[in-house]
Amino acid sequence: MAKMPPVKQLKGRALGRIFTKMGLLTRDKVHECLKLQQQRGGKQKLGEILLELELVSEEELGIALAGQRGMEFVKMDVDEIPNDVIAFVPAQMARTYRIIPLEYDKKKKELTVALDSPDNFRATDDLGTLMGFNIKAKVTDPSSLEKALNKHYADKEESINELIGEIEEDADLTEFRGRDASIDLEELKELAESNPVKKLLNLVLLQAIRDKASDIHFEPFEDEYKMRYRIDGVLYEMVPPPKHIAVALSSRIKVMADLDIAERRLPQDGRIPLVVGGNPVDLRVSVLPTMFGESVVLRILDRSQLDLKLDMLGLSDYDMEQVRQLIHKPNGIVITTGPTGCGKTTTLYSALKELNSIETKIITTENPVEYDIDGLIQIQINPDIGLTFARCLRSILRQDPDIVMVGEIRDLETGQIAIQASLTGHLVFSTLHTNDAPSTIARLLDLGLEPFLVTATLEGIIAQRLVRKICTNCKREFEPSEETLLELGLKPEEVAGRKFYYGKGCEVCNNTGYRGRAGIFEIMTFNDELRDLVINRSSTAVLNEAARRNGMRLLRDNGLDLVYNGTTTIEEVARETIATAM
Repeated sequence: MAKMPPVKQLKGRALGRIFTKMGLLTRDKVHECLKLQQQRGGKQKLGEILLELELVSEEELGIALAGQRGMEFVKMDVDEIPNDVIAFVPAQMARTYRIIPLEYDKKKKELTVALDSPDNFRATDDLGTLMGFNIKAKVTDPSSLEKALNKHYADKEESINELIGEIEEDADLTEFRGRDASIDLEELKELAESNPVKKLLNLVLLQAIRDKASDIHFEPFEDEYKMRYRIDGVLYEMVPPPKHIAVALSSRIKVMADLDIAERRLPQDGRIPLVVGGNPVDLRVSVLPTMFGESVVLRILDRSQLDLKLDMLGLSDYDMEQVRQLIHKPNGIVITTGPTGCGKTTTLYSALKELNSIETKIITTENPVEYDIDGLIQIQINPDIGLTFARCLRSILRQDPDIVMVGEIRDLETGQIAIQASLTGHLVFSTLHTNDAPSTIARLLDLGLEPFLVTATLEGIIAQRLVRKICTNCKREFEPSEETLLELGLKPEEVAGRKFYYGKGCEVCNNTGYRGRAGIFEIMTFNDELRDLVINRSSTAVLNEAARRNGMRLLRDNGLDLVYNGTTTIEEVARETIATAM
């Protein structure tokens, strides 16, 4: 094999030039291969062509690609990696990121790791964030890495229970038992760098992302410390860690989110960007001081799980037609409504993505910006410096937009500017928190908006909820009791001949019987009759009746459709729609 020149001579150079520097190819041979690449349409990579023609070996290609990224190629001796270095990286993390630790420099606090591809460079950023080390990355061949993973991590699947046991026996951590209020800054830094705490937090994060959790809660109480996941809208408790590591965990999270670890009296917000298994994941961090310490909630925004298409929301054909008519209006206001976590933002993003084209300028104001979407101008609200929805909205209208999204209409000023925007020819999307579509009118009038302005601008309201879907792996047919049917106001004769299902519980769904969620919707579009009723300040009940005559299907009716087609259960629909049926 040719001798590899210094990495700095290869970094950023064209691949053909690197091979000539390595003495493996002549310039003429490189030009021949580039010409062949052009003849094949330019879609095949030069490296693939060189391998196909047997001009270079896979190892030589690996060395060249590593050098191109400014990384050194290393031929690992799997048996010579010290066990104490292997212990720095938990098994689940090593397998998730496909890395092997090679050596550790205590003075520089530098961990050298081997990757199987220079394209995996984001793993080094994540390891630095998760482990708190300076990471030096080298590249090795995939077969050597696989061999090392199998040798050093085959029987080392750590569990949260084992790590909690390790923490309880850790002498350095037990020193802080009962000392929550008397820990100085140097000790906080020491706690944040504790290896057992890092390993526990990383395992909790990776497990939550793998289980498709939406939130992780770390909650201090007088006598205990709880960790909980929210999966498909329901909280599940994990094995609780010892209370004395509460400060260590919150400090570690603050370090990762670039927050002030010395500030324990005020709320703080931050974010931790990661790439797990090749998928970008954003962790939104919220730290809140309580009577017994800091409560920390991590919101997991896994972009790989987000399919922003209206077709994927679960709308019926009738509702889909209604929504498409609303979002393609030239102007007016369209509001999505429902409780926190019911999917309002996802619905709006899906609508904006469908409307996103080169001819349309779309500006959004959000708090926070949950997902970055190409082609949209997205603004992060910051009330601390006076950057409110209302102030932003005023400036947005000077930016010549076609469509505007306001994260939430939460006060009279924001509502008035949204109305002005729609009256001047803009289509405005926003959200509210109400139980159903008709009660949104009462909420807007309560804010102080004039009825004639509401009727002049409001085009439609989309109320929604999320219900858990029955796990397809353990789905079973059953005969519901009369009491169960009464939860949705059904009588046995009304459902004669229909089939009902439930999830028995299995490993796939963590024995819950449910996996994933589907939306149920209530879509209220405005006609002259509804506008007259709003002008006359009619009650929500009267508006509800008129909207149903106009074709609005209730949340519960949509939920029943999902029960009848075997998507969800009676209990789920009853749980999510009980308030709307009052």
